[in-house]
Amino acid sequence: MNFRRYLERFDRYQQGHRWIAIPFAVVRKFSDDQAGSLAALIAYYGFFSLFPLLLVFVTVLGYVLHGDPHLQSSVEKGVLGQFPIINPKDIHALHGHVISLIIGVAGSLWGGLAVTNASQNAFNKVWAVPMKDRPTYIQTRLRGLGVLAALGILFVVSTAASGLVTGGLGGPLAKVAGYAVSLILNVALFLAAFRLLTSAQVKTRCLMPGVYVAAVAWEILQVVGGLYVNHVVRHASATYGNFALVIGLLSWLYLGAQMTLYAAEINVVGARRLWPRSLLHSPPTIGDEETLTALAKVEERLPAQEIEVRFDAGAEKK
Repeated sequence: MNFRRYLERFDRYQQGHRWIAIPFAVVRKFSDDQAGSLAALIAYYGFFSLFPLLLVFVTVLGYVLHGDPHLQSSVEKGVLGQFPIINPKDIHALHGHVISLIIGVAGSLWGGLAVTNASQNAFNKVWAVPMKDRPTYIQTRLRGLGVLAALGILFVVSTAASGLVTGGLGGPLAKVAGYAVSLILNVALFLAAFRLLTSAQVKTRCLMPGVYVAAVAWEILQVVGGLYVNHVVRHASATYGNFALVIGLLSWLYLGAQMTLYAAEINVVGARRLWPRSLLHSPPTIGDEETLTALAKVEERLPAQEIEVRFDAGAEKK
């Protein structure tokens, strides 16, 4: 009883203080959406898709920038620098007959779309998009190709801009400028991802809080990944080093996916004002009812199907 009284006291306190009600609502919605499982699925597909996608990127880059090896090398380093746990020497461009090359690139790209498909499913779940309103099989993959193309172009542009900014600087200024450009790149990447990976009609300004949070968190994650490589992987034996690399990459991808979905939840809670949330659901708050109603309506699969949700006010007294 004493413990329940403390929980009730917390409910009353956080419902009157937005600074704690909003973060609590984000955590509750993350749990309601089972976003941890969605993040694990993104990390799983990301682990198997990352190398094929980077292989395609490096191959296409080799053809586009064939006349400028220096720029090609700079872009490759800039892109691979986003994934500090991966050794750039492990990524080599595809070579061979033109037809075989096209088939290889297309196959790798199609297989790599698994992570964009998983991400679209996660974003649609976070935004509570009903099944009947989600993109079709073909639309999902076309949107995934659009996301990959947009991210690839942003990588090239940002890497060139980074070279121009830091080229004339030296010492600490170059390092600060590098972090600033990297942060701007992260903002652009997450804005493109948040804008393209969900079919919900959301204003761009409603996406910006999550974009900024994700950009800063991704920068921190890159630093942590670099420290892991420098202090664990590089000083490990050959056998243990392979295990450390696999475990580190999986963990890094999972943390990145979780961070991205938490940022998306911030956008949803803020845009739809899904707070305050009750810890005990007794009685449920407006935020509880709106969140759980939208979650139930996700299962609408046919145009003629409509799920009605109601809350029995007397159920708490029974």
